[in-house]
Amino acid sequence: MSTQPPVIEIRNLHKAYGALEVLKGVSITAPKGHVISLIGSSGSGKSTLLRCCNLLEDSQQGDIIFKGEPVKWQGSGHGRRPSDAGQVLRIRTNLSMVFQQFNLWAHMSILQNVMEAPLTVLKLERAQVEEAARRYLDKVGIGDKCDAYPAQLSGGQQQRAAIARALCMEPEALLFDEPTSALDPELEQEVVRVIKDLAAEGRTMMIVTHDMKLAADVSDHVVFLHQGLIEEQGPPETLFGAPKSERLRGFLSATYAA
Repeated sequence: MSTQPPVIEIRNLHKAYGALEVLKGVSITAPKGHVISLIGSSGSGKSTLLRCCNLLEDSQQGDIIFKGEPVKWQGSGHGRRPSDAGQVLRIRTNLSMVFQQFNLWAHMSILQNVMEAPLTVLKLERAQVEEAARRYLDKVGIGDKCDAYPAQLSGGQQQRAAIARALCMEPEALLFDEPTSALDPELEQEVVRVIKDLAAEGRTMMIVTHDMKLAADVSDHVVFLHQGLIEEQGPPETLFGAPKSERLRGFLSATYAA
């Protein structure tokens, strides 16, 4: 049994936008080397949870703990903010996020896109960063696209470039927010293969996904969110094979029928 603290631990997290309560007290743990998938209907709070985890959104209540280190807060309720900018930067650089919409810089080549954050945020040597960037682009299968620009790539290639960019930060964990939902089915499979390879390497990941097969194949633990609360969670074989909750059964039935 590992004595290491979890890479990510979220305890009793609450998040609201004005009067709209999106997360109503959610607790999730991502141990080192584990893949946690978040599933649920649109509006259930999955993406918000991921953004709060990476401190892209401020939460009103609850704890976010990175490798045993709690986020420091000031204020309360809607006025609550992280109080230590250095801590926020350190956590964000160690929790690399891959978004649904790629977010590549259109005016930069693919290689430049992958190199940008390690150069500007981590202040690493250019030669070292370029070597790593080329290695990660090879890893995701687009090493031959280094000099291309995002507009010259398919959606699947752009998303793989975004994954290489996240990997180039050498993060403690990868956060994926619906990484395949903007892609056509055949391009989706290119990205799924990369994510499966990363899971097989034992990387710590949290994945918000609509792809139940991906969640079943790569996850150590699956969390089903419904209206801002955890309705059911457990190993994928239990959640998908013998769901206990009527809501989860209905969700899976509707998803597989779509």
